[in-house]
Amino acid sequence: MPEDMLNGFRDQVIQGNSIEILPTLPAESVDVVFADPPYNLQLQGDLWRPNVSKVDAVDEDWDKFETLAAYDEFTRRWLTECRRVLKPTGTLWVIGSYHNIFRVGRMLQDLGFWILNDIVWVKSNPMPNFRGVRFTNAHETLLWAQKTKGEKYTFNYHAMKALNEDLQMRSDWFLPICTGVERIKEDGRKAHPTQKPEALLYRVILSSSNPGDVILDPFFGTGTTGAMAKKLQRHFIGIEVEPRYVRVARKRLSKSMQFEFDAPLFFTPDPRRLERVPFGTLVEQGFIQPGDALFFGKEGDLKATVQADGALVCQGERGSIHALARQLKQGPANGWDHWFYWDAATNQREPINKLRDQYRQHADWSRQHKKQTYR
Repeated sequence: MPEDMLNGFRDQVIQGNSIEILPTLPAESVDVVFADPPYNLQLQGDLWRPNVSKVDAVDEDWDKFETLAAYDEFTRRWLTECRRVLKPTGTLWVIGSYHNIFRVGRMLQDLGFWILNDIVWVKSNPMPNFRGVRFTNAHETLLWAQKTKGEKYTFNYHAMKALNEDLQMRSDWFLPICTGVERIKEDGRKAHPTQKPEALLYRVILSSSNPGDVILDPFFGTGTTGAMAKKLQRHFIGIEVEPRYVRVARKRLSKSMQFEFDAPLFFTPDPRRLERVPFGTLVEQGFIQPGDALFFGKEGDLKATVQADGALVCQGERGSIHALARQLKQGPANGWDHWFYWDAATNQREPINKLRDQYRQHADWSRQHKKQTYR
């Protein structure tokens, strides 16, 4: 899709009803949708704390629907349009509570979305149940779905693992609600009753998009999605019906920080997506020489001799870096993880993976230089 098809939309906060604005966006033009729609909370009367202070609850007109059927029709319309504007490889996030998320989930499936995960946002500091008649509602649910089952989609697994101290990121996210300096206020009151924490959107965007992608939020509120998209070098499109929220969001985004670094800073690369480099390529390209010694392990005396064709000879046995590693380990082994070379610059053994990384960087530079030379 030509980039200019999104001119007038990209990195803009658009005032208007999402049901009316979404049909004006080009088809298959956005990479990710994050939707925080009205929850249809169906509140009955005011809510008071034990100290007789009134709870600043959600009582705005945009959260009120006459019937569940009316809410279902509203949900069907915005989801249908979000599906239309998503790229075939795109994914959609929608957040909700027990009031609405089950109805939204069924609608997602009815419209052909394929649900990838349900994420439970466990609130570390939830609002108490002041009446003491129910369990404290301490979580919200996010549904993550792809537009088309079986299509490739973005999931930065290794970035999420790195974010979680090198453990697989689970589907329960323990994060605080939006409070303190992060909570936007006007005249001493919350600017928006359901402002989401930045950490939640940071995780959503980092996990399911890449730098330069376009994130659409059809219920933009005070602009948390846009702020985190901007921070992580993504583009955003925000649609918001309430003029006062639009004003707050635009002011917020005019001050939002953007990381001014190269794109690779923003996610841990997935090794499965890296260019495949046979060990023999390092030999023929001169990154390591025939006759050089490779050591099996960071310490120890066991070593092999590099052959001209990229094979190794160790203890009279000849084979690839992987075959010999498996033989020496007497089990499954990846040769890239076990063979080391002597690096004169660092005066110590270094993994051959370091040479492979150097080759990839050299290859990337060569490709870029060639492009610039022949423009």
